Amino acid sequence: MVDSSITTSQKGLWAVKWSSIVLILGAFFQLAIVLLSGSVSLLSDTIHNFGDGATAIPLGFAFLVGRKKPNKKFTYGYGKIEDVAGVTIILFMLASALYAGYVSLQRLFHPQDVTHLWIVAIASLVGFAVNEGAAIFRIRVGKRIHSEALIADGMHARTDGFTSLSVLLGAFGMMLGFRLADPLIGLLITIMILHTVWESAQAVFTRLIDGVEPKILDEIKHEVLHVKGVQDVSETRVRWIGHRLHAEVNIAVKSQLSVGEGHDIAKNVHHELLHHLPNLSYASIHVALLMLQARNIITITTKKLMKIIKIRSNKVAQPLLVIFSFEL
Repeated sequence: MVDSSITTSQKGLWAVKWSSIVLILGAFFQLAIVLLSGSVSLLSDTIHNFGDGATAIPLGFAFLVGRKKPNKKFTYGYGKIEDVAGVTIILFMLASALYAGYVSLQRLFHPQDVTHLWIVAIASLVGFAVNEGAAIFRIRVGKRIHSEALIADGMHARTDGFTSLSVLLGAFGMMLGFRLADPLIGLLITIMILHTVWESAQAVFTRLIDGVEPKILDEIKHEVLHVKGVQDVSETRVRWIGHRLHAEVNIAVKSQLSVGEGHDIAKNVHHELLHHLPNLSYASIHVALLMLQARNIITITTKKLMKIIKIRSNKVAQPLLVIFSFEL
């Protein structure tokens, strides 16, 4: 059976490769028009498109390295490098926004004439089309494999698509004799890019510090409580390792059950979680037996169980919660 993390990484690499090829081809077309027209705004858009293609480097590297197996040094594997790639892409987006703002301000204070405006307009439409196509492709695959880095990269492509449209509107404005149309629209697009940077950064940094969506915890608890024999879910911890979920779940079962029966329930919980959460790749199930004399919570091994019970039998009866851990 093929590891699902490898399968999703292959999908991510596939999305990055083909969308980047489309972006680079579109950028070369725009570069030819820049050399013909001398349009500075189109040059800025061309640089953005080449930058979009360049983001394939950290993202592709992350998907490749993320497929490596865990070892003694990286016991959770290399999935977190995908979050590092996401931060790199955020920095690319921020740099693009700052550069777009700088060029727009330069053109605002130093207007320039541009030739072949109709060709510039066509080139801007081509830039928008390739960016939006790459954005739809990357965001769709990113949501399918739950990769925030790939989604952020798609949002980056989408913001550059709007930058391309600013070139089109600026060209129409210059055709009508309004020379400041291009820089003013460029500044507006810069603000839009910065807004996208903020939204993408929130998602990427949330995963970087092990944040998860609350609905995931609710879904896990819902599935666990529907397993026969589970009385309660006392604690649930979940984290993203790249685009794969790791979970630790504490469940309570009846005190009359044996260790073997508790283990069987843990196996059923493990099976249900993997079946209903396709992005879950690891689950550690801890089973707690609620005894008749319990108030304190003690984590023990089976060898120490009889000794603890013997000691407590000579004292005042107190509640005791015995926890057995099963990692599946």
